[in-house]
Amino acid sequence: MNRFDEMYTSLPYEFFSGGEKIRDHYKIYDEWLARQPGDMMANRREEAEMIFRRVGITFAVYGDKDEGGAGNERLIPFDLIPRIIAAKEWDELEKGLTQRVTALNRFIHDCYHDQEIFKAGLVPSDQLVGNAQFRPEMVGVEVAGGIYSHISGVDIVRALNAEGQPEYYVLEDNLRVPSGVSYMLENRKMTMRLFPELFGAHKVAPVDHYPDLLLETLRESSPATTAEPTVVVLTPGMHNSAYFEHAFLAQQMGVELVEGQDLFTKDKFLYMRTTRGPQRVDVIYRRVDDDFLDPDVFRSDSALGCAGLMEVYRAGHVTICNAVGTGIADDKSIYPYVPKMIEFYLGEKPLLSNVPTLMCRNADDLMYTLDNLKDLVVKEVHGAGGYGMLVGPAATKAEIAKFAEVLRAYPDRYIAQPTLSLSSCPTFVESGIAPRHIDLRPYVLSGKKVRMAPGGLTRVALKEGSLVVNSSQGGGTKDTWVLED
Repeated sequence: MNRFDEMYTSLPYEFFSGGEKIRDHYKIYDEWLARQPGDMMANRREEAEMIFRRVGITFAVYGDKDEGGAGNERLIPFDLIPRIIAAKEWDELEKGLTQRVTALNRFIHDCYHDQEIFKAGLVPSDQLVGNAQFRPEMVGVEVAGGIYSHISGVDIVRALNAEGQPEYYVLEDNLRVPSGVSYMLENRKMTMRLFPELFGAHKVAPVDHYPDLLLETLRESSPATTAEPTVVVLTPGMHNSAYFEHAFLAQQMGVELVEGQDLFTKDKFLYMRTTRGPQRVDVIYRRVDDDFLDPDVFRSDSALGCAGLMEVYRAGHVTICNAVGTGIADDKSIYPYVPKMIEFYLGEKPLLSNVPTLMCRNADDLMYTLDNLKDLVVKEVHGAGGYGMLVGPAATKAEIAKFAEVLRAYPDRYIAQPTLSLSSCPTFVESGIAPRHIDLRPYVLSGKKVRMAPGGLTRVALKEGSLVVNSSQGGGTKDTWVLED
């Protein structure tokens, strides 16, 4: 077969440690692949697509409408070749992720209570009061265990550092309603189904216990008013792009999947309607944005939430996971300050580095960004899904000129970062096996302790040379193998 012939020599390639020396944890896979017939991968890919479509593992693309005006359902492309991470590398990543998410939870608590980090001058106060994600309704509210982000999705990339050595960097923090974990679990099932012999040859750390970890974390976060908490998953409904995941996780945890119309409040407690009568709800794993949770407090036109929910929440009679107001910490304009948060709250040096970031609200940073747009990646501070961003090296002169106009008009809405030499991973594409850029989203669970399933969701930019891995922008996913010692 065509085995990794095509390389971007300037990029850290997951398969090689330098030159053409295969990294130790990929050797067994390489030897296995060399023994396979040429049509094997194409046949297995067709089988995977058939199974995913039959099971209904799709996502809706907003703005991509069919003739009837409905959002088109698509399969997220699944790449057959796993991304493999050595045990030692994962151990270091796990420590860094635990440290980072712990500090971020401390920061969110500080934002809604004493605001010490702002008083110390380490984070400008306008990043709090002027932040669209700051929820004044949460000021002074005590949340169970002091945990705000119970489920965090931290996007990690592997790139070359200043010394020219590969290093893991945090690209962004997703602390509101991070999605994608169902694909991590389904990708593992698919890989085991298609290539069972490979699992006999590798000691791959399991991920199928993630729903158990999630349920344990949610139950631990329950208010102290009950010993046997009832947990529900709150979904906006079947037309949401991630509805498959909402239903999947509810089923895997053995809890009810509810919509706002299924809930009501009484005497500062929350209940769901059941065929057996009202049942009290103690913990909501919500997949609904803040603005739609309670029409009495936020958007009055929302039919997705439950009137009176915030009153129950403030009384301490229900836990919302993730907490209302967590968006203050995953705003991209807050991201540059996370290393300072770690030092301020934990008294430790950050174990994972940030990507160097320019804040366009600063005049000097704006000027530099405008002068170097062709070399930078520019992102909206509230953007997501790969939208509202400019990848300078891949943009035309006309696109750069148009983006510059917007940037001059609204500099406070943007940050800029260097175009990283993102690592690439062997990927099965139409031309054979070739490197494509990847990132990694581990899912970090915070309850009485921090837990995570080994690895996470590896996203891959399937277009040659592309740095955008988001599924809405044509990206796909891979199984992620963390090898055990």
